[in-house]
Amino acid sequence: MTRTEEFEEVRPLLLAIAHRILGSAGRAEDAVRAAGRRWADTSVHPASVEGHLAAEVTRISTEVLRSDRLRQEDAYAGPWAAAPLLTDPDPYADPEHPAELTDSLLTAALLVLERLSPLERAVFVLSEAFGCSVEETAAAVGCSPEACGQLVASIATTSDGGREPLPWPTYIAGARNVARLLAAIVPPLLRIGVTVEKRVVNGRPGSVFRDRTGRVLNALALGVHEDRIEEVHLVVNPDLVADADPVAEAYAILRQANEGR
Repeated sequence: MTRTEEFEEVRPLLLAIAHRILGSAGRAEDAVRAAGRRWADTSVHPASVEGHLAAEVTRISTEVLRSDRLRQEDAYAGPWAAAPLLTDPDPYADPEHPAELTDSLLTAALLVLERLSPLERAVFVLSEAFGCSVEETAAAVGCSPEACGQLVASIATTSDGGREPLPWPTYIAGARNVARLLAAIVPPLLRIGVTVEKRVVNGRPGSVFRDRTGRVLNALALGVHEDRIEEVHLVVNPDLVADADPVAEAYAILRQANEGR
């Protein structure tokens, strides 16, 4: 396969990542073209072309946002995310999703969250990070399924440009990435009445998220090293990751918790 063919094979993913970060199809196309030029001008042969190019288009897109900030400092008062922190891959992580790609997906998702209202953030986290259905999300938020469905569709259009939603990484590594993740997902959930319980999840310290009725929504297991949280394992729908034993085991704990309420 030629380098051009390698690039074209991952172009749809690169467009989706850039669109999530920049919020514009035209600007996303520009970022992908810039990534293509950099790819053509280098002789590097990374272990994962997908991960390398995902990180490259993320860097380009965040550089664009920084330039916007410098030109329009007074026009935007919200937070701005730093460039993604690339980390060594976890030995137990999915080999099909290298660290560079995972960090790119996380950065794209967090930059979307920063553009949303608190209610939209909560819906985004519940539907995309936690994999909740429209009905489950509506119950947690406290609105009708119809209104929630419209909100989910609107957020999806904004964040993915009508394409298939990007996957939310189930494994986050690096203290800085972990801090960004928790700061982004916990406050909006607390605002809508979700509670967070400290629990042992899959043999690790972790947290269980419950909606206002007490139903378990999701959980996360933490990897702590020298008193610092360095890893987060998010629990998702086990039907989507049936072969991932740690996730399946953690979900079994959640299911038992629900059944025992």
